[in-house]
Parts: sequence; C-alpha cells; structure tokens
Amino acid sequence: QVQLVESGGGLVQAGGSLRLSCAASGPSISMHTVGWFRQAPGKEREFVGAIRWNDGYTYYVDSVKGRFSISRDSAKNTVYLHMNSLKPDDTAIYYCAAAYRLAYAMWPEARNYNYWGQGTQVTVSS
Repeated sequence: QVQLVESGGGLVQAGGSLRLSCAASGPSISMHTVGWFRQAPGKEREFVGAIRWNDGYTYYVDSVKGRFSISRDSAKNTVYLHMNSLKPDDTAIYYCAAAYRLAYAMWPEARNYNYWGQGTQVTVSS
C-alpha cells in the first residue's frame, strides 16, 4: 500500500513561486508513476503533469509547460512540483497520485491512479 502526503501549499501573489512536496511511502515506489492533479472550485479534476520514478521522465499539460516542473528525490522518497510564474487561474487544491507501472498514454487520466494524497491548497492572488 502506497501512502502519499502533500505539503507546501499556501497563498502567493501572481508571478510568484511555490514548491509542493509529495512524500511517498510503500513497496516498490520506484516502479510507480507519480502524477499531479488540481481541482478548482466547481471544476473537474485536471491533470497537471507526471513523472516516471525510475528514470525521471516527465510530461506536462500545455497550460503549465515552461512554468511548472516535476522532480523527484529518491533518497527522500519525495516528488516535487515546482511552480513558477503563478497565475490566479492556478488556484486549486493540488493532489499527487501514484500508479504502478502506468503506461505513458494513461498518465493524464485520474481514474488510472490507485493512490492519492489528501491535497494541498494553492491560492494565487491577483
């Protein structure tokens, strides 16, 4: 059973930066894909990006490319979402999720992830 705990959310002004952390524990974590999703009030949960733990390969949705990046620290079993040039539209609850050996084509779909963190609120003021 994989467990995920997010941290690092908060209030930031437009143009600012935040780094979210997703601390993972459980068996074979290095064989998982870890995705980041977000959900704004009244909207569907949206894929932000993901990282394949064993080789660090990443993929991002177009709306965050060039502003967000994902990295992992295997020694700490932690995945990070680095968010720069934040916009008010980035305001949402951010979740990390994990799935074992998830095929690349399945990364953007929330339903393909088995394990979820509790979420952390990010608020970007204008």
